[in-house]
Amino acid sequence: MNIPFKKSPIEIDQALLSPSNIFDLLPDSHECFVYRDLFDQLNTSTIEGLYSDKGQHAYHPKLIVSILIYSYSRGVFSSREIERRCHEDISFMYIAQMGCPNFRVLSDFRKDHPEFFHECFKQTVKLAMELKLASLGHISLDGSKFKASSSKHKAMSYKRLKEKEQQLTGEIEALVAQAKRCDKEEDQAYQDKTGYEIPEDLKYKQERLDKIKRAKKALEQREALVNPGKEIDDKKQISFADTDARIMGKKGDFDYRYNAQISVDADLQIIVGQHLSFNANDKQEILPALEALQATTGRLPEKMTMDNGYMSGDNLQALEGGVDAYIATDKGEKQHLSPLDESDRQLTKADFTYHEETNTFTCPGDQTLNLVSQSKDGDRVYQGNAEVCANCPYQPRCCHSKKGEARTISTDDKEPLRQQMNAKMSKPESKAIYSRRKTIVEPVFGQLKNSGFRGFSVRGKEKVAGEFSLVCASHNFKKIAKAIFTGLIRPEFGQRVISAAI
Repeated sequence: MNIPFKKSPIEIDQALLSPSNIFDLLPDSHECFVYRDLFDQLNTSTIEGLYSDKGQHAYHPKLIVSILIYSYSRGVFSSREIERRCHEDISFMYIAQMGCPNFRVLSDFRKDHPEFFHECFKQTVKLAMELKLASLGHISLDGSKFKASSSKHKAMSYKRLKEKEQQLTGEIEALVAQAKRCDKEEDQAYQDKTGYEIPEDLKYKQERLDKIKRAKKALEQREALVNPGKEIDDKKQISFADTDARIMGKKGDFDYRYNAQISVDADLQIIVGQHLSFNANDKQEILPALEALQATTGRLPEKMTMDNGYMSGDNLQALEGGVDAYIATDKGEKQHLSPLDESDRQLTKADFTYHEETNTFTCPGDQTLNLVSQSKDGDRVYQGNAEVCANCPYQPRCCHSKKGEARTISTDDKEPLRQQMNAKMSKPESKAIYSRRKTIVEPVFGQLKNSGFRGFSVRGKEKVAGEFSLVCASHNFKKIAKAIFTGLIRPEFGQRVISAAI
């Protein structure tokens, strides 16, 4: 039985008898054509001046950044894999204009031009706003941890660094002294040997000591920046591969990571602001986020929503008089649904009333908690009277001191701002605005990680920040391209009419 299967339109091993454009094999609706039009909008003049007109001609920076952005948008991050795709994938060939650079050129460009990637990101935000895809009407800020290009097994604690520095210094001094003795007794000590064995050992230990000193200095500089004025904990660690990265994680999953922060516009999930942080939590990230937004867009958003990880005095102070902000209240400061007299629940901070005029708290038993201590950082502790607490009907559910001490409340010098945010977030209209946060910013981190980006390929905060700008620029281009494909916008630039949606 002869089944009429389809036949190949050409003899595959025979050359075509007439010339053909290989890119005609791509469907007219392929996204690479839109990406190419978008890349034409990039301005690379700031980096073009770094190139010389002497020697071998270099690849145009617009071509390289186009290849990198398109690759990142397609989930390809390895420079070797990018080069391979540019030789095997027709859409990559189109973006590379049939002239893909060597993987080392791609890798070096990614490492050497972090500032240029910041500029590229800003241009994607400007383009999105010009196309009415972002309005800054509602911004959501969030952070996520991305792995550094390092290993927690190639690291050392501050205590160990100090011990190792002292040990190596002593060993080097002993080797130097021994080498001097060997110079005088060379014939008897070495006989038929050359006498160079100890200097080789000395060289190795000196190189090791220099490495230890550099790591120790980098750790001290990092901690001075993150925790100014505080003594360095001996348990603090530093990686020899990436001295800027810090141990971050939770629930047993700890590794060297960076805290990446993004501000996402509610209109189409365009990233309109981003920055990288050393901090393992988000308690000091609003001010740099606002500065990044101002630098990228030239203005601040109308509304801003953040989860309770941002509920701190420093963050609340950064928002004063600038943005209509909505921050989720911490559990301990949130009013409980069950009244005290109708349940046996434990008392929380929210059950205590703060009085700004007297700087005191009043407990449910009508006792006043006065300020008993305040640190240089503004941390405050308020405490009641132990005898009054002992006779209070709420004492079993309130005081947990084994020594019988009175109840304490810990806060900071920004407590009035906390109280204002607590009152604001208790209103139904505030809860409705905040409820949109999880559909604005959280999906973006999911999209970045689902594309395959889980860690950085470069080392050092400056270079890592540049790569994260590249990641965010790729995300924005992807959103803009999809808006064009779906017919949401019809930009004036472009060489083809899109006939189908992706």
